[in-house]
Amino acid sequence: MKEIFYKYINNELKLETWQKIGILCLVIVITGIFGWIYEFIFYYFNSGMKEFYWRGANFLPWINIYATGSIMIIILTKKLKKHPLLIFLIAFISTGILEYFSGLAMYKLMDGIRCWDYNTEILNFGNIDGFVCLRSVTFFGLSALLLMYCIVPSCIYLSKKMNKHTFLTFSILLCSIFLFDEFYNLLFAKLLKLPRSVDIYKNVGIKYMDYYKNK
Repeated sequence: MKEIFYKYINNELKLETWQKIGILCLVIVITGIFGWIYEFIFYYFNSGMKEFYWRGANFLPWINIYATGSIMIIILTKKLKKHPLLIFLIAFISTGILEYFSGLAMYKLMDGIRCWDYNTEILNFGNIDGFVCLRSVTFFGLSALLLMYCIVPSCIYLSKKMNKHTFLTFSILLCSIFLFDEFYNLLFAKLLKLPRSVDIYKNVGIKYMDYYKNK
């Protein structure tokens, strides 16, 4: 592991295409789950430590913007692994831009409906239009360090130690399950008039923080 990490940090690690595909799939799954856990815990405190709420818009505990942000960070900082402060700053700025314009675009496209609103949350200093705040981008910057120095190297290590077919089957199948869940709730349920995750969770009594509520 030490040798792999050393070569990774110094951009000397050579990966085959199949390894890159498998690693990408695992990163998508892990970071989406990581984001869900963060929001699940944060909104417990945001609610006054009274209730837990299911976050995201899927059946599985996964939030797409965290996976999207992680891929963006990897692309932007892949040659900068010797410079953690630079990685933090790039992630701080780029995720802020991603979060702001993603929130703004959804707000405009969905006729004034917000998917998140920092105006109503605790620790919302540096809040800009409710779409981004200093707390969120600081957390994303710190998470980028975890991504680049722990999550990605661990996925690389797995790709080196596991059998090629086992690694690819496991990573692609796992990622496919989460992406199917995402596309089902985002697209298929609406087109085919099927129940979305939010509908089912509400029916069974799970407290669900609805992203599609007018603010």
